[in-house]
Amino acid sequence: MKREIKIFIDDTEIAGTLVVPEGASGIVLFAHGGGSSRFSPRNVFVAEKLQEQGFGTLLIDLLTEKEDEAHETRFDIALLTERLSGIVRSLAEEKETKDLAVGLFGSSTGAAAALRVASRLGERVVAVVSRGGRPDLAMEELPEVVSPTLLIVGGNDSGVIELNEKALAALRSEKKLEIVPGATHLFEERGALEEVARLAAEWFALFLFPTRSEGGGNEIPEMLEEMEEEGNAKIPPRFRDEAEKPTQPPGKTRDAAKEGYRHFHRK
Repeated sequence: MKREIKIFIDDTEIAGTLVVPEGASGIVLFAHGGGSSRFSPRNVFVAEKLQEQGFGTLLIDLLTEKEDEAHETRFDIALLTERLSGIVRSLAEEKETKDLAVGLFGSSTGAAAALRVASRLGERVVAVVSRGGRPDLAMEELPEVVSPTLLIVGGNDSGVIELNEKALAALRSEKKLEIVPGATHLFEERGALEEVARLAAEWFALFLFPTRSEGGGNEIPEMLEEMEEEGNAKIPPRFRDEAEKPTQPPGKTRDAAKEGYRHFHRK
């Protein structure tokens, strides 16, 4: 069910769009960058793809319209972090969302806020995904992040790739950097945003869905089974034999990405 909500953080009214599918076991909170809004077609697209796979989503505006008009406020990572942290806590207090595992999806400066929140709330944030983000703006707190973190960057987003590689090196949690070939900062190229949605859904499924059945055996999320049947993704090793998922070193990531996602650009 989709509905508009309002959350008050220190007397500031924050507007959001909440969707919680029936049977959801996790919710993804979107934190966008300055100059954007919860109606961003890119984040809305990714959110809808996650909803189709059973994830709850909350698209939220961390700044008021007036605050977002000021350039300095857009890059006030401390303020964005404070707002986002307050929203995560509010989710834990609401009947509809209190039992849901929380993941964070950040873009641009919102990614920095998401990682700072993850570093401070620890295991309360189950997983983080950054799309074209600036995790380097949270560099000092990255070593404290325990949440598994996926960094997604466009292959033609020069400068941002290098910043994400530095952030990857600073992270000590389970981590991965995925570079989408041919994509620029906004992932407007054909197939690029679909690839972002697929990568994000797969990452969140690893951690937001329960991995154990009541009998104690391994349980592969239905979403990943469906994705493999459609030929869109491989079931990660974690659900096959509990093998540790590999983390690609920054130096090897670009070449691997070029080979791994070339099929998306032939469609």
